[in-house]
Amino acid sequence: MKSATFIGFTAVLMWALLALFTAASGSVPPFQLSAMTFAIGSLPGIVVLIARPERLVLLKQPFIVWLIGIGGLFGYHFLYFTALRNAPAADASLIAYLWPLFIVLGSALLPGERLGWHHIVGGLLGLAGSVLIVSRNGVQLDGAYVFGYLAAFACAFFWSGYSLLSRRFGQVPTEAVTAFCMATSFLSLISHLALETTVWPQTGGEWLAVLGLGLMPVGLAFYTWDYGVKRGNIQLLGVSSYAAPLLSVLVLIAAGFSELTWRIGGAALLITLGALLAAKDMLLRRRRMAP
Repeated sequence: MKSATFIGFTAVLMWALLALFTAASGSVPPFQLSAMTFAIGSLPGIVVLIARPERLVLLKQPFIVWLIGIGGLFGYHFLYFTALRNAPAADASLIAYLWPLFIVLGSALLPGERLGWHHIVGGLLGLAGSVLIVSRNGVQLDGAYVFGYLAAFACAFFWSGYSLLSRRFGQVPTEAVTAFCMATSFLSLISHLALETTVWPQTGGEWLAVLGLGLMPVGLAFYTWDYGVKRGNIQLLGVSSYAAPLLSVLVLIAAGFSELTWRIGGAALLITLGALLAAKDMLLRRRRMAP
């Protein structure tokens, strides 16, 4: 379980590059960027299936599995972009980032899982750290943006639901994520054609950023997350997901897009404490097993 949890956490590390690569991708509209990157993100799975064609049979899954997978990936991104179009980015991002806490709380409904007080408190500490980061330029909830807020809340619900149901259908192989990415790319293309004007990357650096997005935060990350939530410690993964906005800001600072502030330090402390508290059982078990 520990190795699966670590593999799942690599998704969080890759999601930390999302803001940097997105900023470096130029003025490509959101749904167009989603269509492009999810098409690239399907390539690792396609390569595996070409190398091992006997595993194609694993893609034959019940309709409910496709509904959960495509609904999770496309639904999350559609609702997130909708929230950003209809509410201030800080407000929408803060509400959307309720999903790690929803995963922690929702895990109590899964067979064989036990939700402890330290998971809940750890999740709340992580949420507090996320608030410090996202609200660095101020958050003012305004009734005029209620539609955007509802979309952001639904976004959090969709991703946490996808993650929890992936655990519930743990027998579904990770290869299925390939098809989920392909379907999400297609649906994003339809949304782009209906809602946006096409804008292509203008420089080689912007094309490399799009490629980086597709290979890691919007590609390999979904495969490792799927493996982690199905076989790892889902409560710890939920709490540790709050590291993503923190690491994202640190990456932006290192790249010169942002600067270090007291909020970042406070967020680092809260998120670290939350993750350590959520991992209490695992850490104590390892200590008892040590000679």
